[in-house]
Amino acid sequence: MGETDEEAVATADDALYVLTAVLLTPAQFPSVLGDDYPEACSALGLVPLADGYGLVLGQDGSGARWTVVIDDVSLVAVAIASWDCGMEYELSPPERSVVAALPGWPLAVAVAAPGVPAPHDPEPEVADGPLLCPPDTSTWGPPQRRLGADEIALQWAVWREQIDDADFPVQDGDKEPDADVAPDGEQEPPKGHPGIRRVLAEARAYVDAPPPLGRVRSSFAPGDARTLRADGPGWSMVARTDDIAFVLLDEEPGEVLPVGRGPELPALLEALDKMAVRPS
Repeated sequence: MGETDEEAVATADDALYVLTAVLLTPAQFPSVLGDDYPEACSALGLVPLADGYGLVLGQDGSGARWTVVIDDVSLVAVAIASWDCGMEYELSPPERSVVAALPGWPLAVAVAAPGVPAPHDPEPEVADGPLLCPPDTSTWGPPQRRLGADEIALQWAVWREQIDDADFPVQDGDKEPDADVAPDGEQEPPKGHPGIRRVLAEARAYVDAPPPLGRVRSSFAPGDARTLRADGPGWSMVARTDDIAFVLLDEEPGEVLPVGRGPELPALLEALDKMAVRPS
C-alpha cells in the first residue's frame, strides 16, 4: 500500500494523488474481479493484453476516486515491491504509459489522500464511462469465495495445521480422500463429496483443454514446492504441489474442504503446475 501526500499523476485536467496500485496480468490479478485474467479485464472494460496492465488507484484534487490504467507493468511492480518492504516510492507514470483514466475504484481502499475531501464518486459530467465499484463481498458468492481462497494461500500454514492427515477418509470410486472443515476448524469427514469430485474432474480437464488465461496460476512456496491456484465456475482450489489442496464452493457458503493427497492428487497438481502461468 502506498500512502503519500505528494505523489500524483496527471489525469484529465487534474492530478491523481496515489493511494495504492495493483497488477492486472495473467499471473497476478485481483481475483475478486474474476475467475481468470480475461474476466478480470472485462470487469474494467479492458482488452486482455498479453503483458497486462498496472492499476493506479487514487483521488483527484476534489477527492473523487479514479483508477489510472497504465501499460508499464514493471513500473507498478517495482512500486508495489518497494511499498511491501516499507520503502518510499514515488509512483509517477509517464503520460505515454496511460491507457485510460476510469472513474471509481474496482477494489476497496481503506485509506484516503490527506488534504483533499473524503473519497467520493466523480460527478457524472466528469466521469467518461461506467463507474467502477468494488464487487459485493458482504454475502457469500464468487467474489467472497475467491477472496477466501486468497486468504488460504496467504495463510497456508495456519490452515494446514488444522488438518490431521489421519482424518482423511477414502472415497469410493476415484479413491480421492477429502474432508470438510468448518470455519471453526471442526472436521466432518464425509463418505464422499460430490462437489470435490466435480472440482477435481474439471481441474483434470484443464490439463487436456487449457482454460482461459489465469484460471491456473503458480507462485512461490517454501522449499521446492509451488503454490497452485485454480478457479472455475463456482469453485476455487488452493494447493501446494508437495501437500494437500483446499476447495471452496459457491454452493457451500463459508466452508473450506480439504483434499488429501491420496494416489491421484500429486499427479494432478504436477500437471497443473506445468501448464500454469507464473509471475515473470
